[in-house]
Amino acid sequence: MNETKKAFGLWSAVFLGIGSMVGAGIFIVIGQAGAIAGNLVWLSFVFGGVAALLSGYSLAKLAITYPSRGGIVEYLVQSFGEGVFSGSAGVLFYFSQLIAIAAVAKSFGAYAGTFMHGGSGSEDLFALGVVGAFILINLVGASLVARSESFIVAVKLTVLVLFAGVALFYIDPKLLSGADMPSMNSMFFAVGLTFFAYQGFSVITNTVEDMKDPLHTMLKAMVITILLVGVLYIVTSIAVLGNLPLSEVIKAKDYALAQAAEPIFGHIGFKVMAATALLATASAINATLYAATEIGYTLAKEGNLPKAYIYNVHNSFEGLIISGALIIPMILFLNLSQVTTIAALVVLVIQGLAHVGHLLRIKETGANFYLVLFSALSMFGIAGLTLYHTATTGMPLIALYLFGAFIAAFAIEIILRLATKRVIRVQTDVQLLAKLENNIEKKFKKMRGE
Repeated sequence: MNETKKAFGLWSAVFLGIGSMVGAGIFIVIGQAGAIAGNLVWLSFVFGGVAALLSGYSLAKLAITYPSRGGIVEYLVQSFGEGVFSGSAGVLFYFSQLIAIAAVAKSFGAYAGTFMHGGSGSEDLFALGVVGAFILINLVGASLVARSESFIVAVKLTVLVLFAGVALFYIDPKLLSGADMPSMNSMFFAVGLTFFAYQGFSVITNTVEDMKDPLHTMLKAMVITILLVGVLYIVTSIAVLGNLPLSEVIKAKDYALAQAAEPIFGHIGFKVMAATALLATASAINATLYAATEIGYTLAKEGNLPKAYIYNVHNSFEGLIISGALIIPMILFLNLSQVTTIAALVVLVIQGLAHVGHLLRIKETGANFYLVLFSALSMFGIAGLTLYHTATTGMPLIALYLFGAFIAAFAIEIILRLATKRVIRVQTDVQLLAKLENNIEKKFKKMRGE
């Protein structure tokens, strides 16, 4: 009705998606994935991008059919009903946000350590410090920090584009040659991590209620965003592995992007890239801490999203404080590779479940059955490859941690249902309209004496 007043057009949605995607993920993943896939990591980013396109297609169709800021949790409830399964998925969604924040915080600690030259313990202190600082900032209310997000997005994009553009001219062809090429299996094992770098595209679906003509804009914005980011990631990965020997990538995998800048731009280049990584990771923590903890916590606990998605937590501190307490052990007891891998796996599983649910509602969404099927298969397939790789390369407990997260989610869901009678409910008006139509139909039948 008020289309002219809608906040998001095609390019504003694209810019939002790019800002959400190109952030801490690439600074974390480039070294972690490069250590696995070597100079084939660019191909891992290609496959990760294809998986993101498939997933983005499915989520875009769901967003158009079930317009809600609830996003993936909304689609799960619409698909599987208001039962224990969808409720547990909502709790797991909340956990996934905490794990992702822990991964970003660990990355902040790794990059901060390159400035301070501290020991391994100092990195965890930096990680704990930045999370604690932003929890306090969020509790006080920091409109200035919120308003700075667009500036931070511009800075990190500029630095990455300049690095990738210049670094291509300094590539050593030997580093990308077949002689140093690992097995194709290694490339596939890294896809789970590269897909995690694309995470953020789903935020576009959360704008559906404020989008002009979502029927034609949503999918187009999703595809353009993922393609543009994919090109940047592929070029950046080629630039890194073309300028840095694999041995150095493995050695500096927690801050490989900054290390790759040093041969080209000198020590200043290293510091600028490390500072940009600090800015990007801090920005990611700040930008997601409220949405990922307060909103996620409220959804998990009460079954309903807060009425307003605004940068203000004066009405509730509980979610932030409890979420912060849960993030601390992840920072202290897991290394960056572990927490990043767990975050990637949980995201893959949750999106995979959303696509399976989509198959149950395919007639309502009008989506292509095979594209949605391939979306689900790609998510679970990549998750399976990642689990296999971790089990055979020194991280056998990852599968146990993932299983534990699922068990905890189901246990919490059952306890909440028994103790508070809470149910995670649909957030759109679709079911309300359906109920209203049923009631009207029943009244007409009574009037007709049927």
